[in-house]
Amino acid sequence: MKQADIGLVGLAVMGENLVMNMESKGFTVAVYNRTVEKVDRFLAGRAQGRNIIGCHTLAELTAALKAPRKVFLMVKAGAPVDDMIEQLLPLLSPGDIIIDGGNSHFPDTARRTAYVESKGLLYVGTGVSGGEEGALKGPSMMPGGSPAAWLHVKPIFQAICAKVEDGTPCCDWVGEGGAGHFVKMVHNGIEYGDMQLICEAYQLMRDWLRMSNDEMRDVFAAWNRTELDSYLIEITRDILGHREDDGAATLDLILDTAGQKGTGKWTGIAALDNGVPLTLITEAVYARCLSAIKEERVAAASIYPRDVPEFKGNRAERDAFVEKLRKALYAGKIVSYAQGYALMRAAAAEYGWNLNYGGIALMWRGGCIIRSVFLGRIKEAFDKDPALSNLLADSFFADTVRELLPAWREVVAAAALNGIPLPAISAALAYFDGYTSARLPANLLQAQRDYFGAHTYERVDMHRGQFFHTNWTGHGGDTASSAYTV
Repeated sequence: MKQADIGLVGLAVMGENLVMNMESKGFTVAVYNRTVEKVDRFLAGRAQGRNIIGCHTLAELTAALKAPRKVFLMVKAGAPVDDMIEQLLPLLSPGDIIIDGGNSHFPDTARRTAYVESKGLLYVGTGVSGGEEGALKGPSMMPGGSPAAWLHVKPIFQAICAKVEDGTPCCDWVGEGGAGHFVKMVHNGIEYGDMQLICEAYQLMRDWLRMSNDEMRDVFAAWNRTELDSYLIEITRDILGHREDDGAATLDLILDTAGQKGTGKWTGIAALDNGVPLTLITEAVYARCLSAIKEERVAAASIYPRDVPEFKGNRAERDAFVEKLRKALYAGKIVSYAQGYALMRAAAAEYGWNLNYGGIALMWRGGCIIRSVFLGRIKEAFDKDPALSNLLADSFFADTVRELLPAWREVVAAAALNGIPLPAISAALAYFDGYTSARLPANLLQAQRDYFGAHTYERVDMHRGQFFHTNWTGHGGDTASSAYTV
């Protein structure tokens, strides 16, 4: 019997497309699905005549694989992954590899890696980004887990992934344990931020500038020829131009309630756990939550009615403001990535990962949802200074943000004055102003904490690391609480 190079479990659209991708690159793939009818339909349809082996049981699947056996799971994140691991373990041998290509939470991947390794096997948790098209034509892949597994999965992963202009694969080893899925989680958080930034620009053009969908389509088409050149800007252009059979704009018929799968929320929680101010991405998550309470918003709108005044300038003045909006969107994008990279740096220190930040930018340069020309600049920044603490400290980004800042402030001010919410763009500006402030009002906050809880404070006229307590009322005593930071 012919043996396969890799097996795949889960023939939903992503799984099917990954199988077709692997087979097109010369690999023989064995496939299994819990609902075995899907296997038969696949073999009779897209897989017909190809080097794809259909299996009706996991035992058949594992028996059809070359050693070390590699089983790629494309099943729903959570308990189904654990269930599948338990079913596979008795069928596999030491050195065999289980791969999870779903959107698993990184602590689960770290736990599963340790568990599978304890059984003598290897485990890989890999982020796979790019949606259906990426899975078929070349996704961005972010593998982590058991380092010894990389040598065996690398030829397949780097063959099927997206490539940048010079042929470099958008896939490389990220790190141990849950590192791969952590990086994919941050990717998804940045994706949330990018999408929200674009939506805010759309709302400002629609509600204040009173631009038509066709006019906005032309704007996004033009923006895609600037520093904003990216997949998300490109598809926004296409969405704005799409029409129903009767000529109605499809976008105008879509209810304004956004869904989410949870990866943006996980990114925000990880930021809180690591003490990283991930304000833009978190606001993007909250914006989706706010959109979901449609009925409450409609009721509140009747209590606080407001008409957004129409922009009073002429066409040239409107076009000038659209350019300022482009700059504000670009500035917000820079902050989104700066915060995402700050989170990865904090997590690397916490979990002992040695992340290649420039390499991660390269992985995201093609195939994935946040792919953009902009990522090349991030790679250059980290190539120049691998220890860079924040993208805003890089000379290129510093020069860029200084140029964008006046327009950024004007856009946020105009939106506030006209009652248009810009949670992500304005949160990005607040973060920038806070990050670049040598003195913040936290001295007062520390005084308040010391007043009511004797939590102590440091002094500007003493060395860092020395803590003091003041008897603010005269009758509170000199006993202080121990100093600690969560």
